[in-house]
Amino acid sequence: MKDVAAEAGVSAMTVSRVVNGGAAVAPRTAARVVAAVRKLGYQRDDVARQLRRTHELSQIIGLLVDDVADPFMAAVASAAEDVARQRGSVMLIGSSRADLSREREVVAAFTARRVDGLILVPAAGSHRFLRPAQAQGTKIVCVDRAAPGLNVDAVVVDNFGAVREAVRRLAARGHRRIGYVGDTPRIRTFGERRRGYLAALAAAGLPADPALIGDGLRSGPQAAAAVTGMLALPDPPTALLAGNEILAFGALAVLPAGHAFVAFDDFALADRLTPPVTVIAQDPVALATRAAHLLFARIHGDVAPPRTVVMPTRLIERGSGELPGPFA
Repeated sequence: MKDVAAEAGVSAMTVSRVVNGGAAVAPRTAARVVAAVRKLGYQRDDVARQLRRTHELSQIIGLLVDDVADPFMAAVASAAEDVARQRGSVMLIGSSRADLSREREVVAAFTARRVDGLILVPAAGSHRFLRPAQAQGTKIVCVDRAAPGLNVDAVVVDNFGAVREAVRRLAARGHRRIGYVGDTPRIRTFGERRRGYLAALAAAGLPADPALIGDGLRSGPQAAAAVTGMLALPDPPTALLAGNEILAFGALAVLPAGHAFVAFDDFALADRLTPPVTVIAQDPVALATRAAHLLFARIHGDVAPPRTVVMPTRLIERGSGELPGPFA
């Protein structure tokens, strides 16, 4: 800033006023400052500025998802970033890969940059470590799942109810051996989906066979291996539910024709397969948009008690989940 002042023949205070849009500066003087800024390539250091003006917002938001390469999480990131841009903020994005220690590292990097708030897809485990950041004024909103140990706003769907209804319909169509593949149940989203699966079996009077449950699966190949193992059983499943679209891709790669199938999350070309895939559809854009608006409301003074917003899902029956079972 001193260099710009010397180049323009003005004081450093005048440069500060022009750069920060402060008190009025004569047009000719402002033009000389702008020309000097362009000539010298000066760029305002917002981090340093925040160190001097701690009462001001940084206009930076942090978003931490499970894996930004996951199509669902990518849609969440894109929608949240759109809202941040509309509100004049930039967004930092990181992935936890469902690892709590990695999550802590990324959150620490975000808070060190004085973010105004965090949108968090929490990993499994306690999030009490975020309480000091909260106490210092960082606003936090969870999306897709709530954070254990943290009393903050959350935007979720009814994972339990959605899966329970899908499995209930499979049982009603004559399926008695219904398999399930999902991520670790320690992640609340998948814990609720697994619980919905078990509740539907119990309501239909069907036993929960551990051999038909694949837990802790993180990739398509892992899901394919789990389903292959189920199909090799003396009494294999006639229907299957996949806990997300990545696991659905793996399951569909090995599932023979004639087996009923339902996937949690809609995905591209699901309606073009043979048969078209029945899905439990949720709207990641709506989830992230609602979470982002909640966060900005908190940043700008909303002090209402934390709330949990439950967004709707839709069971889209396209054919695969409607295939009859042997007891139809």
